[in-house]
Order: sequence, then structure tokens, then C-alpha cells
Amino acid sequence: MAKTRQGAYKLILSRRSIRKFKQDPVPLRVLKRLANAARLAPSGANLQPLEFLFINDKSLCDDVFKTLAWAGYISPNGTPKEGQMPVAYVLVLVNTVVRKENYQYDVGAAMENMILTAWEEGIGSCWVGSINRVNLEKIVDVAEGYIIDSVLALGYSDEYPKIEELKKSCKYWKDARGTLHVPKKKIDKIMHFNKF
Repeated sequence: MAKTRQGAYKLILSRRSIRKFKQDPVPLRVLKRLANAARLAPSGANLQPLEFLFINDKSLCDDVFKTLAWAGYISPNGTPKEGQMPVAYVLVLVNTVVRKENYQYDVGAAMENMILTAWEEGIGSCWVGSINRVNLEKIVDVAEGYIIDSVLALGYSDEYPKIEELKKSCKYWKDARGTLHVPKKKIDKIMHFNKF
């Protein structure tokens, strides 16, 4: 067990949100692994209200892309350019008949499982919540009783963001070379023992 935990921790330390992708397809085998990782995530009361719509058709990927807004802090520089756009997406669908509220915890757990599983396969991802849901629901024919919570963009990474110490602002930024810098709080700023 210790080896598994160490492997997961290394994945967590190296994972970054990716917004520039190589155009190699994500294998179906990997997409199935993501679905399996998502379905095995914790679910409140084990209700399992989530379903996942995988998009890997090029023309559909282009349509999905148009419904998403990317990297608000550095817009439009955070939006993937032609030839660097995601090659696959996972749409996280919530069955509102099963659960109408408090499903966000399920979404977070399922997303993180998929993100880490993808990264283990060498595939970068970006969790996108800024979505034109009305248009996207029409594009993919979402059934009544379902809503789109968020989208996971996928593809082999074509960028290497860097973590740096958060000093004044949490806003990520790009340097002159186009490298994304992501400020994070120091561990001693977020870790407390026994009493706050």
C-alpha cells in the first residue's frame, strides 16, 4: 500500500491545469479508465447522480470548445489556439431526479479521480466551469432531468506550467516565453494543528 500512496502523491505534486494540447488522440482505453475512476469516486449517500459524456469526435470537439471560456485571469492568452485545442472532453452530467442539490461534492471527487488518472497516463487536463450550458446542452442533446455541471478538457500536454510561492496575488500569469506561472500558498500558511 505504501508504494501506491507514494505514487499518487507524486502525481498530485506534478499535476497542473493544461490549456495547450498536442493533437494526438486520447486512446479509448484511457477514456474508459477515466470513466471507471469517476464512477468509483465517493458519492454522498452513495446515490451516484453523475454520468459522463465523452466527446472525441473532432467536429463535436470544435463545437464544445466554442461553449467554453478559458483562464479568466489571462484571457485571451489562456485560450487554446488553433492546433493546441483539446482533443477530447468529458462532460459531467448530473441526474437531477437522483439528486437536485449537494451533488458538487460528488463532482469534485469524480473530477479529481479523472484528472489524476489522466495525468498518470501522460494526459493533461483542464477543469472548466465557465460554460455556455444552454448551447452545450443543445449540441450534445442532454436529456431532460440532466444538467451539465462542468467539463474536463483533455489532451497530451504541450505546455509546462510552473508553481511559485504566492506573495501578493493568487492570479496566475504568463511570462515573456509563454510559460504559465501559478502562485500557491506556502504549506505553513494553510496547515494548523490541534487548534486554529
